[in-house]
Amino acid sequence: MTVIVKNKAPLVVPSAVRRRAGLKSGDKLEFKVSGGVITILPKLPTADDEYTPAQRRIIDRDIAKGLEDIKKGRVHGPFENVEEAIAHLKTHVRRRKKTASHKTL
Repeated sequence: MTVIVKNKAPLVVPSAVRRRAGLKSGDKLEFKVSGGVITILPKLPTADDEYTPAQRRIIDRDIAKGLEDIKKGRVHGPFENVEEAIAHLKTHVRRRKKTASHKTL
């Protein structure tokens, strides 16, 4: 498809081209120019765009808690393979069941 560039009119991307590119109203686009070639790329949202400030605070708080657990050694593994990890989980389930049955007596 070809369009004509006019001095005073904005450059318009035909609707058929927008549709084929998957562009929707409200999408942000980034323009790059190199050697006379214009490349139009969708501007992907950053993590800051995806969450509200309140959600970001909750995420940051939970990440900090996880890092604190790692620093204090409250982690398991690393495991060599999936079978080793599953065996570890089954052991912990058995221990919890024993502890729970002793508490009910």
